[in-house]
Amino acid sequence: MSDHFVLPTPQAGAGVLELLRQFPADPAAAASYSAECLKKTQAIEPQLKAFEYLPRDVTAKTGPLGGIPVAIKDIIATSDMPTTNGSAIYRDHVPASDAWVVERLRNLGATIFGKTVSTEFAWRHPGPTVNPWNPAHTPGGSSSGSAAAVAAGLVPLALGTQTLGSVIRPAAFNGVVGFKPSFGAIPRVGVHPLSPSLDHVGFFARRVDDAAFALSLLAGTSEGDMHGRPLPGFVVDINQGIAPLARPRLAVARFAKWERAEAEQKAVFEAAVDKLRGAGAVIEDIALTELDAVHWDAITTIMLSEATTIFSGLIARYPDRVSDVMKSHVESGRAKTAMEYLAAKAAQAARQKALAAELDGFDAVLTLPAFGEAPRGLDWTGDAEYCAPWTFVGAPAVSLPAGFGRNGLPLGLQITGRTRDDVHILRVAKWVEAVLAFDPGVPLLASR
Repeated sequence: MSDHFVLPTPQAGAGVLELLRQFPADPAAAASYSAECLKKTQAIEPQLKAFEYLPRDVTAKTGPLGGIPVAIKDIIATSDMPTTNGSAIYRDHVPASDAWVVERLRNLGATIFGKTVSTEFAWRHPGPTVNPWNPAHTPGGSSSGSAAAVAAGLVPLALGTQTLGSVIRPAAFNGVVGFKPSFGAIPRVGVHPLSPSLDHVGFFARRVDDAAFALSLLAGTSEGDMHGRPLPGFVVDINQGIAPLARPRLAVARFAKWERAEAEQKAVFEAAVDKLRGAGAVIEDIALTELDAVHWDAITTIMLSEATTIFSGLIARYPDRVSDVMKSHVESGRAKTAMEYLAAKAAQAARQKALAAELDGFDAVLTLPAFGEAPRGLDWTGDAEYCAPWTFVGAPAVSLPAGFGRNGLPLGLQITGRTRDDVHILRVAKWVEAVLAFDPGVPLLASR
């Protein structure tokens, strides 16, 4: 190894609330923090390749997120920066207006800290971003750059999106907190669609409190998003964070695919379950057999069918600027019949309705976020099957760092539960985070 980059402390691993508590005591800190982040990013970016575009103006503004740099996944529109959607078609495209969530961030005083690499249209054709823990491995996708940027300590908060597993899986692969809110919790106006029945906006952060704070400020509705489903309002105090839910009743869902998980991932999961039980959690295995059986075929049918409607015209107009991966995706979608699509949507509605009853008496579900460490190589962003059930039903999900695998890459734990129970799930996650007391730290990026 050579060319190590050591990030300055304490800011490298600081969370949003930690920074917001520091800024009032040191007025110069907010003004300089984003500039320091930009300097660090410029030094590391040639190796990490997390950004499509870096900001020119990082002046701190006032507001609830004043002084906080937030990186934006490059399928989310920004009126003052290119939005490429991970595609050569949009290489020089600057949208006429901000996405709803970006406009909200600006109004809250956040510094819009550039555009992070996305796979092509948030599907499987990867960009150049590497995993900061080992550049020979993928950071996951499709929110590749956002996860890597938070993991490397370049920003404390980043936006991502999830249609199958594009927040939870890269969060696990990079050793950060990932949060996918309930379906419809954050408007997707100005976010390039992949599958409108499944697309979610989510976050990457360093602490559960930071994700909860972001949700409290960014949850909302818009007439431009027909799938909006408002969450009950709540407030997160920057000094206390969200209140943990002590001694929760937790269901453990391993699913039939458990045997495919890496041995180290299983061991980290079981050790976490034992530690939580020892701290007072009531834990019980649960099968969720029907969700496990139907979700993958149904979710891929919905996604392929809807994506085909969205992308067929682009492929026809720009065949030389679309990857073979996306072309294959659309061809698979064309093979789906209307009856198959309607049956998949019916299965989705049935499982959404059934989940509340199946989880009656439980505060949350513990399961895996991925099958193990981030795969070696950059051509494949990893398997989303452990994330997809919760995307399928629109349930909130949190990925927490929980350990390391045999190659020194992070492993995670996923916490999920009933749809629109986001605050409750975050309170459980806060308690789990405290009990596990695992902080992977900030990696030293090395070129190899």
